[in-house]
Amino acid sequence: MTRYTKLRQMEVVNILDGARLGYLCDLVIDMNSGKVCGIVVPGPSKFSFLFKGDKDSVIPWQNIRKFGEDVILVEVDINSMPNYHD
Repeated sequence: MTRYTKLRQMEVVNILDGARLGYLCDLVIDMNSGKVCGIVVPGPSKFSFLFKGDKDSVIPWQNIRKFGEDVILVEVDINSMPNYHD
């Protein structure tokens, strides 16, 4: 089991192309079941902390391949990742 604070320190890397997608910034949770549906990584803006939610991307849970010590490996087509809006 891992705490959310530990997850936020983990970098997300796409195994398809080795791209570093950023650090996990949020979780998407199904409020009915309580299950985690996906993780959110910030968009390309250097000022994502000012414009949070604009270009953040959701990586569906089924696309997560491995949780390592300090990295989360995912398998996603960057062009088809949905945007996250509150």
